[in-house]
Amino acid sequence: MTRKLVVEAIGTFFLVFTIGQVSLDPGASGALGPWAIAAVYMVMVYAGGHISGAHYNPAVTLAVFIRGKASVHELIGYWVFQAVAAAVAGSVVLWLKGGGPLTVPSMDLTRAVAGEFVFTFALAYVVLNVATARDVEGNSYYGLAIGFTVLAGAYAIGGLSGGHFNPAVSVGALVMGMIGPADAIVLFLPQLAGAAAAALVFKVFDLGNDKPETDAPAPD
Repeated sequence: MTRKLVVEAIGTFFLVFTIGQVSLDPGASGALGPWAIAAVYMVMVYAGGHISGAHYNPAVTLAVFIRGKASVHELIGYWVFQAVAAAVAGSVVLWLKGGGPLTVPSMDLTRAVAGEFVFTFALAYVVLNVATARDVEGNSYYGLAIGFTVLAGAYAIGGLSGGHFNPAVSVGALVMGMIGPADAIVLFLPQLAGAAAAALVFKVFDLGNDKPETDAPAPD
């Protein structure tokens, strides 16, 4: 369990750290920023997938828990370490940048909530299908699929909500001054709801194909 928590903390730290470094001035990367974010998420997924499942995201952990591939102790432990790592990463970014934004950007919360729900659903749905389904067990592309989902979401709704899809990212954004406390709380809800909805769809339609085949022909 300790190894898993350490891996989750490391991966979450580098994800939030990269987001802050490419998003805040000085040194903001503009339109290229999402590529760096997707890249670090992808490589950290490959680095830690065999140990912790490489969630780096409380919403993904919730989806995996509902799917039945994580215990309640893992759920709580992952959430704590992900949140703490995100806060530490945000603090390090502020130190390196010499401070954060002077004003918190405004957002249309209704549209932001809708966007966060849609793409957190997409991210959790992809994770469950490429990293937990029996039919694709041991595949080599899961990290690429997960990273590119984040990339697509960042471009699709980044202008609406910041493109978090991840309560840990929202924690880091709060520490860095990219969103306010009320915004963070509001964003947590669609993120967790989107992940839960993806897990329920996965389970209801038996997308994991975990049950043994019952229609195989009888032996001669």
